[in-house]
Amino acid sequence: MDYVTLDNFKISGVHGHHEHERHVEQEFEVSLKVGCDIIAAGKSDKLPDTIDFDFLRSSVESVFKDRSYYLVETLAEDIATAILTDARAKEITVSIKKLAVWPDAVPGVIITRTR
Repeated sequence: MDYVTLDNFKISGVHGHHEHERHVEQEFEVSLKVGCDIIAAGKSDKLPDTIDFDFLRSSVESVFKDRSYYLVETLAEDIATAILTDARAKEITVSIKKLAVWPDAVPGVIITRTR
């Protein structure tokens, strides 16, 4: 399988379980790995034959800004669902890291979903 990726996308949002997280934006890092067939794009050199990076970025932004999530697990699920609306996406791995929680570790989740 081929993959289109978006790595280390820094984005802020008001997401978290704890009360202090519900009132201030935090920085997150999102990475996507989208399984798809890009043979046609490699031959045609045409954007419609692949999954557009702008679609990936705007999908993440839309989910992040749409509402406030208590869990990054739910945030990751909604991002995966949004990306899988593109019929060319057969599989997606979503990684979300909360960058400013602790000074000595970075918590996060990684999920993989298939169509």
